[in-house]
Amino acid sequence: MDGRVEPLNPDAPSPSLVKVLTYPRGDLEEARRRILELISLGVEAVEFRGETRIDGLSVLGKGCVSVVLSAQTKRGRAALKVRRLDADRETMEREARILRLANSVGVGPRLLGWSRNAILMELIDGTSIRRWAETLSPEDVDGARETVRKLLEKCRRLDEAGIDHGELSRAEKHVIVQPDGEPRIIDFETASTRRRPSNVTSVSSYLFISGAPSQKLREMLDITDMEGVKELLRRYKKQKTDRAFQELLEKLNLKP
Repeated sequence: MDGRVEPLNPDAPSPSLVKVLTYPRGDLEEARRRILELISLGVEAVEFRGETRIDGLSVLGKGCVSVVLSAQTKRGRAALKVRRLDADRETMEREARILRLANSVGVGPRLLGWSRNAILMELIDGTSIRRWAETLSPEDVDGARETVRKLLEKCRRLDEAGIDHGELSRAEKHVIVQPDGEPRIIDFETASTRRRPSNVTSVSSYLFISGAPSQKLREMLDITDMEGVKELLRRYKKQKTDRAFQELLEKLNLKP
């Protein structure tokens, strides 16, 4: 049932907790060890809520590396990423360190703590950028312009920090727009500091060229010279300068 809360008890973990904490195999002893890890991070309980299902259990998300849960902590509700037993990595440390670096430039959910098998972070409520765009009306043009500009500026900060998110060409899964219009970039699971960053170009491609909201956003923002936009994206990709970024914003009619 959605909203069911299960306190963490390493001595007698429930079958539901065992299932989500040690997905996909379900391992009682490993679940007990992981519960101790989570308690050390300040987690008190897991709340089964979200649109994703694992054997009938509601969770916030499920990826190739982790399961994302809603957690109740001493500081309030938070998002909890727990490493899958079949993940292609032995620890969550790399992702946590990249998220901490992203936080240093004002991007990503706020990192609250991490252990070998889990990351605890700010829980961001809102709607996917695709759904947000679908609900826009002509009267929302100023707010839409501000949201899109803020998103590109956050991608620019990631580029400058040397972080490549890696998934922003599919922004509908990785960008949430909060009720106040603030765009938030989430899920740094495949992010890297070793690849050449392409955050601005990837999210621009999604927003204005090939993504689901592209036609609507082009019309709302009165973007008519797409060849010019593509040329500036190529220039930015090559130069990564602030001047190239500002010229791109101007071409997209996003300058304040």
